[in-house]
Amino acid sequence: VHPGYGFLSENARFAEILAEHNLHFIGPKAEHIRLMGDKIEAKKTAKRLGIPVVPGSDGGVSSDDDAMAIAKAIGFPVLVKAAAGGGGRGMKVAQTADDLMLALSTASNEAKSAFGDASVYLEKYLQKPRHIEIQILGDGRGGAIHLGERDCSLQRRHQKVWEEGPSPVLAAAARAKIGETCAKAMRDMKYLGVGTIEFLYEDGEFYFIEMNTRIQVEHPVTESITDIDLVLEQI
Repeated sequence: VHPGYGFLSENARFAEILAEHNLHFIGPKAEHIRLMGDKIEAKKTAKRLGIPVVPGSDGGVSSDDDAMAIAKAIGFPVLVKAAAGGGGRGMKVAQTADDLMLALSTASNEAKSAFGDASVYLEKYLQKPRHIEIQILGDGRGGAIHLGERDCSLQRRHQKVWEEGPSPVLAAAARAKIGETCAKAMRDMKYLGVGTIEFLYEDGEFYFIEMNTRIQVEHPVTESITDIDLVLEQI
């Protein structure tokens, strides 16, 4: 079963149900879908695998006081993000300490409504980053490569409007370095199939934000510049 790029493509339980009925799920292992689908656990995993991350809380914030202490430690502005979030939902910016409590409650309520999980965490809010995503491909046995990047910095309300590749701001050395960092991480995980590791890029530094454990809508950009059929590689 190929799940496409809709909700079932990142549903670990769906992959498990197929396996229970002797049907093959064309995608990553259920454990990796579940692990990287939780933004807090994904960030911990990325850090453990040597992928650079945005400064912020080590996990979900447990109280308003906890959130304020973390925010002051990393410095305002900060970004409040839903642990189970995606597509810009459950994500609010607090420019100052006075904004933090409202951002926390709004993001938490929005996350609960959209994802059934009110957990949120904090990250340093980068002011003018580029949004760069690295396409990876793994064989599930410890082999993995990267297929370059896509630049999706032009967005409206956190939704991508324009995607291009290669990025006009990356030099070859920076591209090779972050690409190999991602490929090594996937080799260490024994990741299976395609995936996209997303970063914010500012002042020459990459900061992990999330991983999509599926084929993405914009995958033809990578196919056009590499001449590799990603769906065929999945199959």
